[in-house]
This record gives sequence, C-alpha cells and structure tokens, in this order.
Amino acid sequence: MSELQTALDELRDDVMLEAEAGGVFQQEAFFQLYAEAASDSGDAIDLEHTHCHRDGGSKPYRVDGYAFDQDRGILYLAVCDFRNGTELETLNAAQIDTSIRRVINFFENSLRSEFVNALEDSSSAFTVAYPIFSNRASIKRLRIVLFSNARLVARRAPQLAEEAAGIPVVFSVIDLARYTEIQGASSTPVAIEIDVATIAGGPIPCLRASSSSEEHESYLLAVPGNVLAGIYGLYGARLLEQNVRTYLQAKTKVNRGILTTIKDSPQMFFAFNNGLTATASAVRLVKLEDGQPAIAAISNLQIVNGGQTTASILYAKDVSGSPLERVHVPLKLSVVPETAIEQIVPKISRFANTQNRISEADFFSSHPFHLQMERFSRRIAAPPQAGALSGTKWFYERARGQYRDGMAYKSQSEKRKYQLEFPKEKVIEKTDLAKYVVTFDCRPDIVSKHAQKCFMYFADQTSKQWKTSQSSLNENWYRNACSMALLFNWTDKMVARSDWYASDRAYKSQTVTYTLAWLTNHIIADGKTGLDFNQIWKLQDVPSELQKIIEILAQQIARAIRETPENLMNVGEYCKTQACWEQISKRSFDLPEVPDHLTINPDDSKSEEKSARSTARLDSEIDLDIFLLSLVSKADLVRRTADRRGLLSPKSSNALEKLHRGITSLTRPERNAIRLLVKRLAEEGAPVEMIG
Repeated sequence: MSELQTALDELRDDVMLEAEAGGVFQQEAFFQLYAEAASDSGDAIDLEHTHCHRDGGSKPYRVDGYAFDQDRGILYLAVCDFRNGTELETLNAAQIDTSIRRVINFFENSLRSEFVNALEDSSSAFTVAYPIFSNRASIKRLRIVLFSNARLVARRAPQLAEEAAGIPVVFSVIDLARYTEIQGASSTPVAIEIDVATIAGGPIPCLRASSSSEEHESYLLAVPGNVLAGIYGLYGARLLEQNVRTYLQAKTKVNRGILTTIKDSPQMFFAFNNGLTATASAVRLVKLEDGQPAIAAISNLQIVNGGQTTASILYAKDVSGSPLERVHVPLKLSVVPETAIEQIVPKISRFANTQNRISEADFFSSHPFHLQMERFSRRIAAPPQAGALSGTKWFYERARGQYRDGMAYKSQSEKRKYQLEFPKEKVIEKTDLAKYVVTFDCRPDIVSKHAQKCFMYFADQTSKQWKTSQSSLNENWYRNACSMALLFNWTDKMVARSDWYASDRAYKSQTVTYTLAWLTNHIIADGKTGLDFNQIWKLQDVPSELQKIIEILAQQIARAIRETPENLMNVGEYCKTQACWEQISKRSFDLPEVPDHLTINPDDSKSEEKSARSTARLDSEIDLDIFLLSLVSKADLVRRTADRRGLLSPKSSNALEKLHRGITSLTRPERNAIRLLVKRLAEEGAPVEMIG
C-alpha cells in the first residue's frame, strides 16, 4: 500500500471521527480539517464554513467557506472536492478549473444587488454573499483555495487566474499529498520553491555576508518592491514564519507610514525602512555578466521579521495602484540547513522581533505553559466512569501531530492500548483550549473571531498570569480546563443534533460559545464563582440537570444572536462585536434556575484554589530536587559550558561546585540561581539535557 493510500485511509478515519464528535456531516468535517491545515500553512486565515451551491443555470456556483481580511482587502473563498471512495483518485487540471470557475461565478454574482436580495436572509449563500456585496469597494484581491482528498496529477504552485470584476484572483490547491505534508510539518515549513528569476525578470543581485566556513550562509539584497509584492501576492501568508503569521492575523492594521513613504517618497523607502529578515533552506546562485552573484531561486523562504512591511507593499499596489518601480526593500537572508531549522529559525524570529511590536504573547506557542499542560495530561487520569475499571486521560497536544505520532510504529495491540488510555475524543489542541477558556471567561465575542485571534487573546492573558502567578496554572486549573472542554464539546454536539438546528444549520459555533458564556455570566451575577467543574470532572459527563438547562437556553440564544442591528445584517460579523455580547448578556431567558449544587460559591472556590496553589508550589520544589540529583553527574560540565557562554554567576557557580561534590542541599538563593541558569542555557540553544 502506498504512503498516500495509507494517508487517505487515515484521513477517512479522521473525517468520520470529526463528524461523529461534532454531530456534523462528513463533508463539513472534511472542510474543518482542511481549513485548519490551510490556516496552519498560511493558505488562508480562519475560514468559516458556509456551504452553498447551485448546479443549474448559466453560472453554476459553489463555495464551502469564506473569510475576509478587511484591513488588507483580501477575500478568501474555499471550495471542497471531497470524494467518498476508499481508493485514491486523481485531480486533474480540468477539474481544478471547473471548481475555481464556480467560486468566481459566486463572487461575481455576489457583487450584484439583485442576486443578494433574492437570497433568504438565513441561508448559507446569504452569509457569504452579503459581506461580499457590502464590502465590494474594499475587496482588492481574491484568494481561492481548493481542498481535495484526491492526488494532484502535477504539483501546482499558487498562480494568478483571470481577473474577476477587475480584481486579481490567486488560487492554490491543497490536495491529499499537501494536506499530509502540512499535518506532518510540525514547526518545519512546508516546501515552497520560488522562481525569483521568473517573477523578477531575472536574478536579483546579492552580497554574501558570511564566510564559507560558517554553518549557515547569509546574504544581503535590495528587493524591488514590485517583485516582493508579486511573490507575496502569489504565496501570501505561507511566506510568514508562524509567529509573524499569527501576529498579523490577530492584528491586521496596515502600516500607514509605509503607505505614505511609498506614495510620497518611494526613492527613500530603502533608507527609511528597517527591511526584512528571512530564512531559507537553500538558494540557487548564478553569476551576472559583471561577475556579481545573484539569487535566481529560493527554497522554503520564511519571513521572520517584516511581515507588516511585506503585506503593506502588496496593499499599496492593490488599493492605491502605487507604482513600486522606485521602491527597494532591504532583505537579510539566512540560509539555514533543514536539519537546524527547528532550532535556529524560532531564535532568529524572536531576536529579530525584539525591537518590534510583536510581544511575548505572539511567541506563546513555545511557552513553558504548554509543557506544563502536556505534563499534566500525560500523568493525570480522569475518574473511571460507571462500569470502567480505570480512568482515561485527556491528551493535550502541545505541537501539531503529537497524538498521531504517539501511535506511529506501534503494533495494533499497542495502538489499541494507547487509544484506550488517550481516547481521540479527549484530545485538546492549543487553539481549542483557548476557545474553551475564553468562552468561560465570558468573552464569546473574542471566540467568535475564530481560532487565531482567540488564541492571541488567550496567549496575552495566560502569559500575564504565568508571570504574576504561575502556581495558579496548576493541576486544578488543568482539570477545570478539561471539564470546560467536555462541556463545550457536549453542547456543540447537542446543538448539531437538535431538531431546531436542523431547520437552519448556521451559526453553531457562535450559538455554543454565547450559550455557555451567558450561563456562566448569569451564575456569577447570582453571587457565585461559576459552574462547579469538579462535578463534571468526577462524572466525566455533563450532569443531567445541566443538560436540560443548556438544551433550553441554546435554542433561545440561537434566536437572539440573529436579531442583528439594521446596519449589521451579517450574524457572524455581529457576534464578533462586544456590542453583541453586551446586548445578549443583559437579556433574560426562560429557563429553570441553576441548582446550587451545580455551582461553586466564592468561599469554597478560594479554599480550593489556595490548596491547589500550595500543592503546585510543593510539586515545583519536588521537581527541582529531582532535577538537582540528575545534575550531580555532570555539574562540572554544565558549569564550564555556562562559563564559556558568559552565563555563570557567582551563586550558580557555587551551587554547581556543591553539586559536583555531591552536596544537593542548596540554599534558596542557590536553588533560584540554578533555575535561572537552566532557563538561560535553554534560551541560548544549550539545554542542560543536551549537555554531556
């Protein structure tokens, strides 16, 4: 069996599990899996599922998802090519052209008032068509992405299609092979091969800034503005390193100063702008007639600093039609071996952005908080459910693909054992954790802005909490988060399977987050701390009384969020506003009172939290004691390594001397000095675990 056939079998299993867990059709489950991959890879921002199609007529259409980056004027439309067969099929150029044409037909239809007015307000087609029509003057570029579980006959790079209504159209394809690459990519970028010479009309001269003996190569270039715009116009956010991409999705304001320079003083752009910092895995060098080296092609280009500049240059071209011939952008390009990408690129990104507005929250994906949650999830078993001999564990996926990797190369019996210990329905991804926690923090408007913006909000809040009160993010917090996940997912499935939702299958995610946020807010307004998540944790289920309340409330919330102001007819956009939450949170709904035994009062909450923090601090000290014992055998080597790197302080030196002599009883200042030294060594790329 080929690797792709195996990948297809795994995808079919994932689609069925996703459909069952979410109570949705397989087509929608397929879309959700691919939309997440598209967001990870930079092919699209968070897409909202809005399946609509028309097969007959002169202009048949189909769209399965959309998103609009209003600040940059980029409209994203997705279309699915989902095949139910068990055998791997092929996707040819004619099928791609048909799918792209149907999306363009819908886009062009949506620019006409008679088409939009003829749609029912509650239909999926209206959900997409109305924002296209109302923002038609702001749309400057259309990006179409085709999702397929077939195999492309020939791999295609993103390319320009015909213009639609005078607007540039770029389309890309995520077939099964590319989806599999994205899923297995972890922090390594999926291959991008850029033919610089073709886009620029010739190789770009460069200056080598490193010696031949160094581990990686460095080059300095002055990239013409129209070339940079052309490259970014084709590849979009795929060119941006993950932290920068997440940052730009969450904070999308275009830099007005850059636009002003391009318009008024294009010849001064090189002098005024800090330029770009980028990495690549390889470059193809050629020599110009005068002997000067030039870059003709770049492999795996990733912009780690300067994403705002890059996006703003394309915006200037699309929106104002500013000529870019006199604009040149400084570029510092580091060619990093593929074996070192995971270690070096994140460090380049972090250090390159220290003078930028990107905050530590934007680097939250590598925050130690995730390591702690992962550690809890591998150790803490949930209470056994009725009839079970042992409890299962929730699985916190700190990095993409960890759950699947955990089953790799295992026998069938080992896989079954693994899945019994960590059931698929109890996997929690980082962005999902953010969705759960922010919902019960009563910010459904943030959750409705979709995964990336919700994650950035969560990252900002959690980073602050980690700095001021790390011990509060303890085992009790973790168990509560798992209970939030259980309750959220139960509510999502309940809504999906309800009769009232079947008649209008729209705004499920908004209904779920607003329902649970309103319920939490209602309980807090009644003088309680919130729901008693400990009960949910013990049951590993939603108490029947709470189920009935949520079932009654969700239907009323679904109606309430559809009561939009006259100037904002799109329900999805309305739910993203704080005004929507303020309006919903003040409303009263007809439902039973929440029983006291399902809630927790402030005194009990404080006592429980105090105990949990005390336990967390004790666990931390025990962990350090164990770690110090492990350091005894290599304390002198660690001391010499730290000294060479200029990281050794008098206290850490004394502490390591003691450990070298077998003395593990250290003073508190010495223990703290060891903590700080270990942290600094890790930041310098020399974690203690790798020394020796």
